[in-house]
Amino acid sequence: MTDLATTAFDFAPVGLIYSEDRVIRRCNPMFAEMFGYPASELEGRSLSRLYPSSEEFLQIGRTGAEKMVGRGRYRDGRIMRRRSGALFWCRVRGQSLDPGEPFARAVWSFADISEARPVTALTLRERQVATMMAEGLTSKEIARALDISPRTVEVHRARLLEKFSARNSLELVAQIAGVPL
Repeated sequence: MTDLATTAFDFAPVGLIYSEDRVIRRCNPMFAEMFGYPASELEGRSLSRLYPSSEEFLQIGRTGAEKMVGRGRYRDGRIMRRRSGALFWCRVRGQSLDPGEPFARAVWSFADISEARPVTALTLRERQVATMMAEGLTSKEIARALDISPRTVEVHRARLLEKFSARNSLELVAQIAGVPL
């Protein structure tokens, strides 16, 4: 990188990484700080250590790869895991250097949005449903993506309504998305 590019990367107000096949090749100080690791413990390691579970790493990878093929871009809001084990909401944006092979080489930004979206104790499936609801997917779309029935999605939605003390789905999505009503 040129000196200016290096400075911009190192001092960006969001976490940035360059990855190859979902392995962190380079990260900036903000990214390392956000996750509670020294950069040396992240670089050369799989992104999987930053997810709440290996299942979520695989699921988001499948979803991301499908969306990135051709366009090369991906974005979502998801729950990630700090070194301490604490979970937090993160806004993620990615750009592949080769849209035909989305994860071969990519640049990603990560923003900690936990102040706007507090993490409630959720099961893996509730986190998946909550994340997809925040992306605006319907129960049928969520069911297809998770390979479960729409009725099961509705059961999880009902539990989420209760856990977030939301009166309806709109209020629930607003709370998940960190948008004041």
